[in-house]
Amino acid sequence: MLNGGFKQEVAVGRRRGFFAEIQHQAKLAEKRQREALREHHAAIRRAEQAQRSAERAHAAAARAAEADRKRLEREALAAHIAAKQARVDSLNGAIAEQYAELDGLLAATLDVDDFVDLESLRVEVKHPPFGQGDLRRPTPPPQAIPDPAPPVRVAASAPAGIFGRKKKLAEAQAAAEWQYANEYARWQAYVSSLPAQRAEQSERHAAAEKAREKKLAKALAQYENECAAREADARERNAALDELIAGLGYGTVEAVQEYVGIVLANSVYPDSFPVSHSADFEPSTAELRLNVIIPGAETVPTIKAYKYTRSTDEITSTSLSQKDIKDRYGTIVHGVALRSLHEVFEADRRGLIRAISLELGANAVNPATGREEYVPFVAVATAREPFEQIDLSAVVPAATLKHLGAAVSKNPHGLVPASGSGVRRAQ
Repeated sequence: MLNGGFKQEVAVGRRRGFFAEIQHQAKLAEKRQREALREHHAAIRRAEQAQRSAERAHAAAARAAEADRKRLEREALAAHIAAKQARVDSLNGAIAEQYAELDGLLAATLDVDDFVDLESLRVEVKHPPFGQGDLRRPTPPPQAIPDPAPPVRVAASAPAGIFGRKKKLAEAQAAAEWQYANEYARWQAYVSSLPAQRAEQSERHAAAEKAREKKLAKALAQYENECAAREADARERNAALDELIAGLGYGTVEAVQEYVGIVLANSVYPDSFPVSHSADFEPSTAELRLNVIIPGAETVPTIKAYKYTRSTDEITSTSLSQKDIKDRYGTIVHGVALRSLHEVFEADRRGLIRAISLELGANAVNPATGREEYVPFVAVATAREPFEQIDLSAVVPAATLKHLGAAVSKNPHGLVPASGSGVRRAQ
């Protein structure tokens, strides 16, 4: 009988730990960045180039004289066919890349050192610069209001002509005096208003400076609070990391399980095929009970290839045979099981884990009941020493699991559960 505890693991399995989740998200981000660099695949570029050629040919055909119309139509048709074929090449390249990822799940981990240096997870606080530096600059003082020059008394000009010179001179002098007195009165009134203007100007500047200082104080307080929060968060994380490192040194259950979670969070699978793990460590036997959940067979593509049919102007696909589909999913199941065992044993350099009891399965809809059920596909137990003697780069995964005495489903694709002796305690 299969270990019943493992059957319930999917419902009650330990959640991924704090550091494991951080590490998992970081690895996902790295993987997606690498995938983004491969988006401009050569086949896609050819498709785009061919499409542009087709568009140019169509445009030229519309502008061409009747004598060139047929030639340009032939060129446009050829460009259209080339674009379709380039699209087929792109689709076939994408499906081949997806199959290569799935078929190489075990091989992908063999050249990677799965050990995680926990010190690399230590948080170093890096504060961003204060974002409102302009508030540090004092408000520029207003331009001083200058004292106006007093008016100048202008002497009357001597009148022209011979007759009435005396009278005209007296009138001109009176007018000049009147003008001077009027300008002097205006000057005096303006000078008298200057202290009030200067006081108002100074008050406006002082108010603006006070408002600036208030905004600066508020912005600095917010910035300092944010810096303090970042530092407190870093201290909290680093304290948790110190606790984890110390616990791992003593081989505590929580620390071993957390470390295993970090290691397996580093193991990033294709986006189309997410894998989750949960683990429980038994210190008395140094055995790790590892549960692995993989997607159902429906997530694995079944297309063999794409092709373009010129007569119908359609892109169609052909499907893999049922045997190929079943074999591929079975290989994935076996590869993920061995990969999980390998990653844990390799990462545990101190040898805290002496054996692993693993169960791997999927949550899938039972066609008989219409309900989602957990179906175990692999149940295996192995001690560290015999497993480390296996050269995983040269094995057939199914044969390796048989060598380890695993209970393995004969048809995971058909949701047939593993049967047999099941998971036993490793000796």
